[in-house]
Amino acid sequence: MQLLNEEVRDFTRKKFEAELRNPVHLVYFQKEKSPLIVPGREVQEDCGFCPETKQLLEELVELSDKIKLTVYDFEKDPARAAEFQVDKVPAIVVMGEKDAGIRFFGIPSGYEFMSLLEAIVDVSRGETELTEETKAALKKLNREVNIQIFVTPTCPYCPVAVRLGHQMALESPLVKAAMVEATEFPELTQKYEVFGVPKTIFNDSLSLEGAVPEEMFLEQVLKAGSQEVH
Repeated sequence: MQLLNEEVRDFTRKKFEAELRNPVHLVYFQKEKSPLIVPGREVQEDCGFCPETKQLLEELVELSDKIKLTVYDFEKDPARAAEFQVDKVPAIVVMGEKDAGIRFFGIPSGYEFMSLLEAIVDVSRGETELTEETKAALKKLNREVNIQIFVTPTCPYCPVAVRLGHQMALESPLVKAAMVEATEFPELTQKYEVFGVPKTIFNDSLSLEGAVPEEMFLEQVLKAGSQEVH
């Protein structure tokens, strides 16, 4: 049974035909067996949405010859997981010729399906819709900034935060940004005290709640990177 109905497939196909420029590589990590404790990694008991996430990506790949999918097993390919800095599954890396640090942890369903489509388009085009001021500020970063955006599929405001994070990762080699589906990773939800979504964590030290304007999001990125706002 298909996850994407014909209306969504038709919309997605037309969007890809109109907006994709260069090839996009989706790298997917899943887990197929009982948990294996690996030093330095989060312990995750199962991967309930791994099959559905894989199917979703397979259906997307069918809609454009510009999109390629590679699937790895999280536990059988630890070197690949380490290479892509993947510590939990399901995990999706959206990349072009280079890895810009754009990640999805958990199935990008509901409103987050559009976040995935927009990430694919942005990576394919190699450009973002951020303001010139934001792009210039990101070039001044001198420390890495890791962004985690906690979401749920039913949150209509979450894609705004996810898109901002992913676009900033695309603009700066020092920024990495991940959507994290809150209900699939309860230990992280508890760790970061996620009581509402979207909630965005910057370098484990700063946070923002709600969908905020680009300028406010950038301010937290710069603070996390020890870069003053000018």
